[in-house]
Amino acid sequence: MTKALAAILLVLITSAAAFTAWAQTAPDVLVRTTVEEVLAILKQNQDRRTLQDVAEKKVLPHFDFRVMTQTAMGKSWRDATPAQQKALENAFRTLLVRTYTTALAESANVERKIEVRPLQMKPGDDYTTVRTFVREPGRQPLSIDYRMTLTDKSWKVTDIVAENASLVINYRGTFASEISRGGIDGLIKTLEDKNKQGA
Repeated sequence: MTKALAAILLVLITSAAAFTAWAQTAPDVLVRTTVEEVLAILKQNQDRRTLQDVAEKKVLPHFDFRVMTQTAMGKSWRDATPAQQKALENAFRTLLVRTYTTALAESANVERKIEVRPLQMKPGDDYTTVRTFVREPGRQPLSIDYRMTLTDKSWKVTDIVAENASLVINYRGTFASEISRGGIDGLIKTLEDKNKQGA
């Protein structure tokens, strides 16, 4: 999953401009038309602070971090207090921001082509999966799917699946191990410590 993060972030950013309008226009059409434009912008802005700003403003507002954190926590989510749930959500969000920014910074010069598959969606659906392929010279295509839910008239990403591996579920084992050692507060502290080190 770690190797896939750079490609994941690239697709997210190239499609970010389209996310806000997905409720009105087909997602696959919007993604396809914005890829080339945003890729050109990224080639000129490789400063880490700029990349983090792009992730914060263009990509992450279109994620449902509460749902993502709840999924990563599994049944332990119900044992957390509202304050703990909020702390977990904030820490998980920061962790993903730093991971994405680092991955993008390390591979900003890699030439990629993004293929967005036609959307399989019926009128009235409030859940869909946007399927994409990332192609790089000399490497096998990487499949990345975006699981999305329509919430408050806007589409939110609730999981990313790279090569059939869920980004959110990938954290569940780690979270469970931390909880077994130090409880929910221990997991929160571990995530916050990692984020401080990343800063």
